[in-house]
Amino acid sequence: MMRTTAVTATGPGKAGATAGAGSRPRPMPTRIVLVDDHAIMRQGLRAVLEREADLHVVGEAGSPAEAVAAVAASRPHVVLLDLKLTAGPQTDGLEVCRRLCATHPGIGVLVLTTFAEDRLVVEAVQAGARGYVVKDVDTTELVRAVRAVSRGESAFDAHSASAMVRSLAGGVPEREGLTDRELDVLRLLARGLSNRAIGAELFISETTVKFHVGNLMRKLMVSRRAEAVYAATKLGLL
Repeated sequence: MMRTTAVTATGPGKAGATAGAGSRPRPMPTRIVLVDDHAIMRQGLRAVLEREADLHVVGEAGSPAEAVAAVAASRPHVVLLDLKLTAGPQTDGLEVCRRLCATHPGIGVLVLTTFAEDRLVVEAVQAGARGYVVKDVDTTELVRAVRAVSRGESAFDAHSASAMVRSLAGGVPEREGLTDRELDVLRLLARGLSNRAIGAELFISETTVKFHVGNLMRKLMVSRRAEAVYAATKLGLL
């Protein structure tokens, strides 16, 4: 029978698993809340995500009020959020994003929606989202995006990254310029790569990557990786 409950919050589940004698403790899985007004969509997402040993769906919601309640009850690391949650405006999910980010500092909101409009991508980032992917993304890319957001990194698919560039590219104000290496790091940040992955791509150490990330964030006058991508696209650097 199809699940129809709008809000659920499960117990520790995988998070409570203990390692066998003599083995290393398993890392705590990433806790995820699914927010989508279609139960069948949530069911499909749960099936995809819980095939991964490090991902665990701990709650679901089908409306803005239910989303707030589910997140408060289950304390997830990541919220997978659709932008259309009711019969009202298509951007009601943006207000949910703002509220969750304000109420739960450090939470990772990943927008997963059918809407690819430039302004919605921009507004989602401004509302605090760490990533934005459209629903035609393949499952491998979705899992990668969830993991990136859980690590505090940004995650944009090709559609949303291009939308940000088209929408935000403009004049470059006077500010300290980025070096070629910082630009290399920035482009890989925009792809959602971790510091370790960036280091492997550029053949530099993870410590050096952290140094470059710190410098480019200071120069762009931001404090988060998603904000760095946003600012860079606004300045026409991506």
